Amino acid sequence: MYTLPNKLKLFAIIFMVVGAVGIVSGFLMAPKTTSEVKEMMVDGHGDGHGGDHAVVDESHNGGHGEEAHDDEAHYEHVLHQLQNRPWSALYVASFFFFMIALGTLAFYAIQYAAQAGWSPVLFRVMEGITAYLPVASVIILVLLLLSAFHVNHIFHWMDPELVNPESDHYDKLIAGKSSFLNVPFFLIRALIFLGGWNLYRWVSRRNSLRDDNAEDNRWFKKNFKASAIFLVFFIVTESMMSWDWIMSFDPHWFSTLFGWYVFAGMMVSAITVIAMVTIVLKSQGYLEHVNDSHIHDLAKYMFGFSIFWTYLWFSQFMLIWYSNIPEEVTYFVTRIEDYNLPFFGMVVMNFVFPVLMLMNSDYKRVNWFVILTGIVILVGHYIDVFNMVMPATVGASWFIGLPEIGAIMFFFGLFVLVVFTALTKAPLLAKRNPFIKESKHFHY
Repeated sequence: MYTLPNKLKLFAIIFMVVGAVGIVSGFLMAPKTTSEVKEMMVDGHGDGHGGDHAVVDESHNGGHGEEAHDDEAHYEHVLHQLQNRPWSALYVASFFFFMIALGTLAFYAIQYAAQAGWSPVLFRVMEGITAYLPVASVIILVLLLLSAFHVNHIFHWMDPELVNPESDHYDKLIAGKSSFLNVPFFLIRALIFLGGWNLYRWVSRRNSLRDDNAEDNRWFKKNFKASAIFLVFFIVTESMMSWDWIMSFDPHWFSTLFGWYVFAGMMVSAITVIAMVTIVLKSQGYLEHVNDSHIHDLAKYMFGFSIFWTYLWFSQFMLIWYSNIPEEVTYFVTRIEDYNLPFFGMVVMNFVFPVLMLMNSDYKRVNWFVILTGIVILVGHYIDVFNMVMPATVGASWFIGLPEIGAIMFFFGLFVLVVFTALTKAPLLAKRNPFIKESKHFHY
């Protein structure tokens, strides 16, 4: 049985406390009035990444008539962006760790449905990581509810004025999507997604533990059937989830590749965390049956899904760039102009770096190489989620500061605490799995 080290528990709690301070500070520091926004711009803090708005806005000179009205409208717009920033930072970090747990659950189901022989020695590691899913689901649901009740305004399309034909803010395109993008249906879909995913997680974990003391393979067979059903449910709901929880931040834009794109990022992040947790446990003297071939296979999946993610990123980017349709290309223009460094930087981190580090087969067996590559991949995919959310919610007023760092620290600490605590609840070897002998002696 695994025992949670006190130092690791303290480490996680410290991260959560410091992160919570950063999150609260982010909310307290957000401007409350347009006057505060004007002062920030005068001080050279008009936007988070260089103060460009300070220069641009002062050139308007606070004129009169229509020009003054435009200035005031602009200050109001920037105010909303800056107020959205701590909420967006919280959302990005919570979704990032949520998708790691969900991706791990999908990878776990794939192993069961495929009756893979190499991976059963890693099943309890995967189950430990998926223990974060119920916690993450509650957090995500609370954030969605706060948006639905207009506590925050990160989902622009939820503004009822946009679908009111008599309003000055009426948006014909968003109104045309209102049969799908409406708050009640949005929340119903969220409950279906979260309910289905967590139900499979609970059933598969229960069956896995029962299998340890069973006299036949009936619990394994139940998990096999449940996994096959779950994967059909997952591939549909994951795509819809990506439309609802990410793509709808830009309700005027859509991509038919988007569900697959989010899926690829989710899977490479999940497999990376599986590899890293496995290496940590192995270094502490646990997982005696895990060998270099298991790490090698995980690293192959990291490499493969990094290539798959890049293929989808390039396909989405290239097709939209080539067609040059204004409604579509605006999505990338915004990111290239206002998020140039994170936009292209995450491509290097998510493609160039893992390819160079993991292309050599021997390097896939070197634990510190896998850990180093994994850290870069996880940072890169956090930035990918950041790029998908922030341009639509905070626009050019972005920055990596207290709200962002605080949120990532808090959820990292919570993730570590939940996952490693879950690992103490059951033996780290699924001893009665019918493929466990093959997995123990797996060599490549």
